[in-house]
Amino acid sequence: MIADGYLVGDGSWELTVLVTDLQVERTLRVKGDLHIGGLMLNLVEELDVAIDWSDHALWWPKKNIWLCRTRSTLDQCGIQADAYLHFTPMHKYLRLQLPDLRFIDIKADFSAKTFTAVKKLCKELGIRHPEELSLCRPLTSEHLKRNYPRGLGCTPRQRSKEPTAGINLSQNNNNKSDGFLTPDTSGSAGTPLNTSWNDGRNYSPSTAMFNGNSSFLNYSGDSNISATDLPLAHSPRTPNEEARHGVLRPKSLAERARLNAGWLDSSLSIMEQDIREFDTLLLRFKFYSFYDLNPKYDAVRINQIYEQAKWAILAEEIDCTEEEMMLFAALQVRINVQVNLQANHPQPDIYHDDEDVETALTDLQVTLEGTLISKGKSNITNVPELSDYLSFMKPKRFTLKGFKRYYIVLRDTYLNLYKSKDSEPNMSISLKVVIGCEVTPDVNLSHGKYGIRLEVPNHEGMTEYWIRCSSEEQYAKWMAACRLAAKGKTMADSSYELEVKSIQDFLSMQKPAPAAVISPSQIDINPDDMVAPRFVRKLKSQKPEIPLFQIIQRILEAHANVKDLNLMEAKLSYIKAWQALPEFGMSLFVVRFDNSRKDELLGIAFNRLMRMDLSTGDHIKTWRYNTMKVWNVNWEVRQVRVQFEEENVAFGCLSADCKVVHEFIGGYIFLSMRSKDQNQTLNEDLFHKLTGGWV
Repeated sequence: MIADGYLVGDGSWELTVLVTDLQVERTLRVKGDLHIGGLMLNLVEELDVAIDWSDHALWWPKKNIWLCRTRSTLDQCGIQADAYLHFTPMHKYLRLQLPDLRFIDIKADFSAKTFTAVKKLCKELGIRHPEELSLCRPLTSEHLKRNYPRGLGCTPRQRSKEPTAGINLSQNNNNKSDGFLTPDTSGSAGTPLNTSWNDGRNYSPSTAMFNGNSSFLNYSGDSNISATDLPLAHSPRTPNEEARHGVLRPKSLAERARLNAGWLDSSLSIMEQDIREFDTLLLRFKFYSFYDLNPKYDAVRINQIYEQAKWAILAEEIDCTEEEMMLFAALQVRINVQVNLQANHPQPDIYHDDEDVETALTDLQVTLEGTLISKGKSNITNVPELSDYLSFMKPKRFTLKGFKRYYIVLRDTYLNLYKSKDSEPNMSISLKVVIGCEVTPDVNLSHGKYGIRLEVPNHEGMTEYWIRCSSEEQYAKWMAACRLAAKGKTMADSSYELEVKSIQDFLSMQKPAPAAVISPSQIDINPDDMVAPRFVRKLKSQKPEIPLFQIIQRILEAHANVKDLNLMEAKLSYIKAWQALPEFGMSLFVVRFDNSRKDELLGIAFNRLMRMDLSTGDHIKTWRYNTMKVWNVNWEVRQVRVQFEEENVAFGCLSADCKVVHEFIGGYIFLSMRSKDQNQTLNEDLFHKLTGGWV
């Protein structure tokens, strides 16, 4: 029997496909053995429209998946007569907020895995090492008040229903093809199309404003600054109001942990995670392990890292002392001065081939010195030691005991305490890395306090030891030695002297200069843009009679120590000072450990996991990655399980999806495998294997 030109009973059926570019539907007669590529070919022939369809693919809204495997048949994909497909472009416009808080509109691959999409975005933006970045949903202050163990879903700031003033960057109002229609989740072809969330912006696909060939439109929020006037290697001094209001300021450790709830799953495509065209996402550095920061090639990357560090400090996502805050403000002033100088008098490129040769020779010298030193390690008598009289205390609760003076010797990776120089050892502490010792500074320059805080794990948890040095020079030597010992290295390592000098330079920059080198009238300084609110309130409460001018004067006095730095040096110094903070690089999550009845914190850093107290942030236990054997996710109970050499750990994540936690762990393992000796082509399969969460 034949009906409408088709043989009824031959196993064929009708399939409805929506062509989003044309906003038309087509009904095709298909069979289950028809492959996806053939379906798209038949659809294009049916449309008979002279358009380049090469960037189009089939999207199945009900299943929330792309049908990208063109050789798979409809039967293999599970497509039947009730399916309703979209034929839509794979590349769509995304409103992206960069770390410097400016917004750009850029075409992203909505069909590729998020890791691949970020890789392509970073190539467009000129950012090397895209594996350090990822996409995050824009959160609101309400998201910080409760946990989201199964993920956030669409957020209010992600999808705006109102057109954004000033962002209609295209003059081509006839281009209707880039608008995307809200998926029909019912599977019915007759359901009305819902476009209420579309912000009404139209774009010309040919518009390019970066390197002459990129497909993104820059929007800084300042009507006086165009995309060509302000490249990504420089940022606006102040963001627009929308961006400023979007900066979240966590008030507790729990709220700080909930900031990590918005990360997208790197193994899924953008579209599969409820992201639609013109939605807003944040591009941020997710992993705090910055590889090969080279001023010659990484001007954009260094600037964006600096901006992310700046806003993290101003939003109090990471804690610092008052002296450190003034140093950060001073470096920010220096950067602003240099930006103005380069704007008025463009500076030539300061990185020449002769400097590259000099750098290479320096690296070779350090390598050779390290080789010679390492050859001497076979003789135990050549292992250097550090010894001196220091103040020492093992703090305990409900005790009034203070510091006691000991003769302390640091040899190899062991700290030995003597009551006097000629007595027997009173205590021995191993700082070796495999047991997870934590070394953090406890310095207050204004009070002449040079302390070192050691946290050594044992069978009961973490035991604290405090060491107090008497001078800055003594502190630099002991702090450098303790840091190396915690990494399993001795003072014979070639990096010891560099570590000592780095600590001394960092301390010297925090000391206020006798007088400022510039006056407040020479530069526009708003303390609210350079100092975290907590310090502004503190300084005002201590001496209410002191006007805001005095805070500016303190910033300018600190600026005198960094007045000779050029723009790139100032940004790198800011990043280095950020990395020197005790809490740097620690991503927090609210978790519930197995056999525990209370919520705790899990801290994930580039080399370790830390179990922490939720209210105080005290370290309970540390596990190093080099003792980790297996990590995976039990998806039935949504629990992360990690097997170490010494014990097995299992926990459920309360503040984010468990996949986010697992991805942080696997991501840092992946980043640790990078080496200059290896081909730097990203191994995406290895990344997904390490972060996927499967055994």
